[in-house]
Amino acid sequence: MSDLEQRLREQLLAFNLPQVNLPLNLVGRIEQLTAGPSAVEAAITLHFPVRLLAKAMEAALLELLRSASGIEKCKLTLKCEVQATPAVGETQNLERVKNVIAVASGKGGVGKSTTSVNLALALAAEGAKVGILDADIYGPSQQVMLGVKEGQRPEQYGTHYLKPIVAHGLQSMSMGYLVTEKTPMVWRGPMASGALQQLLYQTYWDDLDYLVIDMPPGTGDIQLTLSQKVPVTGAVIVTTPQDIALLDAKKGIEMFQKVDVPVLGIVENMAVHVCTNCGHAEHLFGEGGGQKIANDYKVPMLGALPLTLNIREQADKGLPVVAENSESETSLIYREVAIRLAAELARRQASGANKAFPNIVIKND
Repeated sequence: MSDLEQRLREQLLAFNLPQVNLPLNLVGRIEQLTAGPSAVEAAITLHFPVRLLAKAMEAALLELLRSASGIEKCKLTLKCEVQATPAVGETQNLERVKNVIAVASGKGGVGKSTTSVNLALALAAEGAKVGILDADIYGPSQQVMLGVKEGQRPEQYGTHYLKPIVAHGLQSMSMGYLVTEKTPMVWRGPMASGALQQLLYQTYWDDLDYLVIDMPPGTGDIQLTLSQKVPVTGAVIVTTPQDIALLDAKKGIEMFQKVDVPVLGIVENMAVHVCTNCGHAEHLFGEGGGQKIANDYKVPMLGALPLTLNIREQADKGLPVVAENSESETSLIYREVAIRLAAELARRQASGANKAFPNIVIKND
């Protein structure tokens, strides 16, 4: 390796990628780098999907090569390859699933399920292969949000599996596919936890980069089951700027920290309302709460989503905003959040930040 190639390699690896603000060495790798007297050629692989920002990142990296080498003729090939997070501790690995992301909140009513499905769709829009599991056994909602007709049932695959229902390009599974809308799930915690594990492990997920789990609100049995029995790569906390929602979001973060599930970031939902008639922006539920929590717990602030009628209407119609038009203004916000989320996950994989999960034991002293 020539001195020029070594210098270019060092500068590339230390370069902070635009929008995600993370150095290349933590979220990607250099596959090839050659520098001659009149031309430079490089091939780089990112460990997260980034279709929306690919051109901007290519341009920034090319500019770095040209300025660092003094050579105008530079060629760059950029591709994405999501890496798998291995199961650790006593968790059972999920076959054909590289990463499991739990989307949670400390309380209901903050738009967690709507955020979950749009984040899953946003990751898919970036080029990843994505599935979504509705873990709310008592009140499943993803069937409605994905527009899956009532009565549509998963097909059996082999003797032990069910095929996920594909909707808007997402592989999906929900208790809502197995019962009717009017069926109450009158189950104690262990029964609900057992049902969740069956949905998770007996669904034939087809080579997913990410499985997004739409968690039920709270910090109870389902959350503990996921933390102890399932190889959760990381969690995303959804909150609104409202003080009471922020208090519950903190409880959610504390719960995941106690069971060593890394929190990948905060998403602030319903952050600002913009009047469709006059364009006036107003923070109906407060301002800056999500960023404050992110600062307090030293986790990334992934993004803030507006309070708009369209997000609610599209979810109720079974056509979430990202599925309706992945290039709309609101969809682009979701996609930017998804990119930051995936980049943070890649950073944690590179730094070995995912710790072994503890074995939770309850004793009567």
